[in-house]
Amino acid sequence: MILEPAIDLKDQKVVRLHKGDFDTVHQVADDPVTVAKDFSAAGAKVIHMVDLDGARSGKRVNSDIIARVIRETGMRVELGGGIRSMADLEAVDAMGVWRMVIGSAAVTHPDFVKAAVERYGDRIAVGVDAKNGEVKTAGWEAGSGLNYLDFARQMEAIGVKTLIFTDIDTDGMLSGPSYQRLAALQRAVSCQIVASGGVSCNEDLVRLREMGVYGAIIGKAYYAGTVDLAKAVREGGPQC
Repeated sequence: MILEPAIDLKDQKVVRLHKGDFDTVHQVADDPVTVAKDFSAAGAKVIHMVDLDGARSGKRVNSDIIARVIRETGMRVELGGGIRSMADLEAVDAMGVWRMVIGSAAVTHPDFVKAAVERYGDRIAVGVDAKNGEVKTAGWEAGSGLNYLDFARQMEAIGVKTLIFTDIDTDGMLSGPSYQRLAALQRAVSCQIVASGGVSCNEDLVRLREMGVYGAIIGKAYYAGTVDLAKAVREGGPQC
């Protein structure tokens, strides 16, 4: 299972949120590059980065930091937040981003996702961010009326190979992943599924791996010291 420690950026700082609520934003580390190097030292090969400013406003103010992380660590960066057009994809591709995550735009403009997949193939992932089973957009602040399973099936039909599923109720809460909803998603589609939200300890990661989940994002648990990343990487198997 691919372990993806996370760096969420807001105003060029490493932050975390509770359940995606921007009112709960708090800084958890000083220098993103230093954090990324620590991930690498633990054996991780992929970093999941989120541009929260981009997710909320569509303005990418953290591009220089993201480019530095890629340049100075050599790690694969999976980036989401504010990717809403082919021009955005071209910009992050030029930065050296490995996998590009389309979130809100996948709900409002599925034709954009189709064009993105035709051009970039499996380097495109779609974020399935849900609360009570409903897909949320605009930095998790707006409802879509879409059931997450129906949306996932739609994305698979378009050609998307990787889905990043976040149960918003678990995000940043250290309460454990949403295993039931993940299992339902596994039954609904054949895409690679990356679990995001709720990971609290190494045992959670073991359970996800035993479920056959492709990847898992580790956020608050890393910064809170409740996950041993090096141990998780050893147990997770090959990371690329």
